[in-house]
Amino acid sequence: MENQTEVHEFILLGLTSDRRQQHILFVCFLLLYITCLLGNGAILTVVIAEPRLQTPMYFFLGNLSCLDICYSTVTVPKLLIGFLIQHQTISFMGCMTQLHFFHFLGSSEAVLLGVMAYDRYVAIGNPLRYSVIMSKWTCLMLAGATWMAGFFHALMHTIMTSRVWFCSPNIVQHFFCDIKPLLRLACSSTALNLTLLNVVTGTIALSPFFLTLLSYLYIISFLFFKVQSWQSRWKAFSTCASHLTVVTLFYIPVLSNYMVATANASSERDMIISLLYSVVTPVLNPLIYTLRNQEVKSAVRKILNRKLQR
Repeated sequence: MENQTEVHEFILLGLTSDRRQQHILFVCFLLLYITCLLGNGAILTVVIAEPRLQTPMYFFLGNLSCLDICYSTVTVPKLLIGFLIQHQTISFMGCMTQLHFFHFLGSSEAVLLGVMAYDRYVAIGNPLRYSVIMSKWTCLMLAGATWMAGFFHALMHTIMTSRVWFCSPNIVQHFFCDIKPLLRLACSSTALNLTLLNVVTGTIALSPFFLTLLSYLYIISFLFFKVQSWQSRWKAFSTCASHLTVVTLFYIPVLSNYMVATANASSERDMIISLLYSVVTPVLNPLIYTLRNQEVKSAVRKILNRKLQR
């Protein structure tokens, strides 16, 4: 007979219970988090401070850096605390808040990557009308719609998860409050929750993913059939390479984790995949954009020279 005591808090098991491994992982994830904050913070600063980067592409890149900083902050500090204490508890309200912001920022990033692909499609396929199509007002509207879509998508999941009846045990086999590990603790039916997770979250992830694929298919065909100069082709490809790399690193783990969601999926697999897009990818994004983008590198050098000359 199940204990029907209502749950008011949850215990997060984290990545490992081995104290030696926890100390090593604490240092590793602390360094990753600091790198994420410094890297994305640097890109955000450069995009705001450098007049040459006041273009739609870098406006969206600034939004991506802001999302990555917030996205990591939702999970990593709590993960770090979990490495230092034996049993990490989180209140029911705190758990729902973390779930909301995780899906809010994650789905916003998924939509933003599709918007960034559309921006590259317009820039390469219609360069003469680029400034008209991607006007300042259009960019603001697209960015606002991206954040709003993420917010309401997350709000739906937060409300539906909070309405589920949870009973003892209250141990979450994960390092943060995500939907699937919480649904494993449910004493009531979770069929609707899993359907929404598969259908709605799948749509939120797949729609911008297909938009990205279509944009790059058009870009590739345009470059091969309408651009004769190999130098021009290479320049266009180089502007898209960073974005395409980021898209691959983000979408593949997200789609594999949420497209076929079941409450009985492997918790270890879920945690590893979650680490990829919530911790590792936000660290790699600024490195990818900085290392492959001459304009960003030159802007960073220019700002550093200004600071050194003062």
